[in-house]
Amino acid sequence: MSITINGRTVDFNPGDTVLKAARQAGIHIPSLCALDCAVQPAGACRVCIVEVEGMPRVQTSCTLLATHGMVVHTHSPKVLKLRRNIVELLLASHPDDCLYCGRNGNCELAALALQLGVRERHYLGAKKAHALDVSSPALMRDPNKCILCGRCVTVCHLQQKVGAIDFVGRGFRTQVAPGFASGINVSGCILCGQCVRACPTGALMEKSAVADVLAALADPNKVAVAQVAPAVPATLLEAHPGLRTVPGTLEAVAGAFRRAGFQAVFDTTWAADLTIMEEASELVQRVTSGGALPMFTSCSPGWIRYVELHRPDLIPHLSTCKSPQQMAGSAIKAFYPQRVDLKGKGLYVVSLMPCTAKKYEAHDLGDVDAVLTTREVEDLLARCGLSLDTPGIGVPLDAPFAESTGAGRLFGGTGGVMEAAVRTAYKLVTGHELHEGPKLTDLRGTRGVKTLDVQVAAGLTLHCAVVNGLGEVGPILEEVTAGKSPYHFVEVMTCPGGCVGGGGQPYATDGRTVLGRLDRLYEVDRNATHRRSHENEEVQSLYRDHLEAPLSEQSHHLLHRRYTPGERD
Repeated sequence: MSITINGRTVDFNPGDTVLKAARQAGIHIPSLCALDCAVQPAGACRVCIVEVEGMPRVQTSCTLLATHGMVVHTHSPKVLKLRRNIVELLLASHPDDCLYCGRNGNCELAALALQLGVRERHYLGAKKAHALDVSSPALMRDPNKCILCGRCVTVCHLQQKVGAIDFVGRGFRTQVAPGFASGINVSGCILCGQCVRACPTGALMEKSAVADVLAALADPNKVAVAQVAPAVPATLLEAHPGLRTVPGTLEAVAGAFRRAGFQAVFDTTWAADLTIMEEASELVQRVTSGGALPMFTSCSPGWIRYVELHRPDLIPHLSTCKSPQQMAGSAIKAFYPQRVDLKGKGLYVVSLMPCTAKKYEAHDLGDVDAVLTTREVEDLLARCGLSLDTPGIGVPLDAPFAESTGAGRLFGGTGGVMEAAVRTAYKLVTGHELHEGPKLTDLRGTRGVKTLDVQVAAGLTLHCAVVNGLGEVGPILEEVTAGKSPYHFVEVMTCPGGCVGGGGQPYATDGRTVLGRLDRLYEVDRNATHRRSHENEEVQSLYRDHLEAPLSEQSHHLLHRRYTPGERD
């Protein structure tokens, strides 16, 4: 079946809306509320209106089902006039603070106004006077910039299935907020930041740490060091034509941050290998000696906050391992001063992360002083007059936290923690290396739930599952609650795609972009000299010199954590 859009014949499938058909054909129809994850389109913003021959009124293309033979005009004079009026009405009560807004230069509302040639106010509306919500260490909410498009509500309810925010109030007082318009910190919000990426304006933002980091760099009594998460270089190269590979981008980040004033830049992937040593050992111990099964991964702080707030009964099933960010923070603060004379200065550890919930995790556990999202990394470099495209800017990362394996790099994507853990758990049980065949790669990709069975010994088969996005975890949790779970080990990543699709990633992240980032991580693993976490010599050296062995008393003190049921800030 086909329709005609602006004189072009466009094929569509039954059930497709005009907006979907147009997008698939590469025809741009502006919209401020439509999301692919929505079961029912909201039609809230009205910006996607089109003119359809034979219909007396304009229609919202996100709600209008395509029918065979339909003739659509997306930018007729009538549509352009009405679309402009709609945007002008949205701006009538919007704050006039674009120069100071964190979305300045990256605001969909401002871009649409520019596209439609809005240059003056034709409508004057009463300004909103909602209180700002800055209660959370990770996110902040400015209801005065909200255009009530409902994207954040859609993502929170339908994609993440947390339901922490919704429309509150009536009429002009309507806003999007947690229940009873309370602060984010005392709500059921897991701080994943998917709502921030969905928001078209500055109504939802991460709480920026750029100013704090710059202040630390300027403080003569502090020594600043940084760590870079696996997903960050896989993302940053997208915006920099001069960068081609993840390792090259990682070195460019290291060089840029050294020029910004950091004394050292480490690779969080090193700590991912360390995490696998602890986590795989914990898994083997639970399977062979008894313990709560299935064991859930503990690397995704949004997932951890979800368990603490919404399912504290599952806490015994969580691995006690800290995340790679926190393990790196602990190890840096414990051992870097032994290697380098800080001359009495305080050590200030900054994490470069793709995740907003990492800000909460660092605030909660205290091993890391500040967290910069991928978006904030670009912000900090711009403020320092630095660019990753500068020729020759790259430098090697700093010892002793620089070596990494392909397994550790996989942490940046869904299924990566499980794949890395299985490689090492197999070695711990059998004493032999697991030669991956096509089955292990079944853990890759962006399916909602992926499963894998690995026979590690006679009579012992590990049953594993990977959950891609918190919204997919429900059936597995039901099995655990009913005592019918077939799994030994379950990886849960809060954000679809894993860290490469995290809430701190660039706003334009979509499914295709996520797949591209995953492919870059797989390429690094494929080309790595060492592809198993237990082959990381720097990690093995840490055990020989300081920790003795995985799950030792020393490693439990430094690398493991406790959980707090129902904790709210």
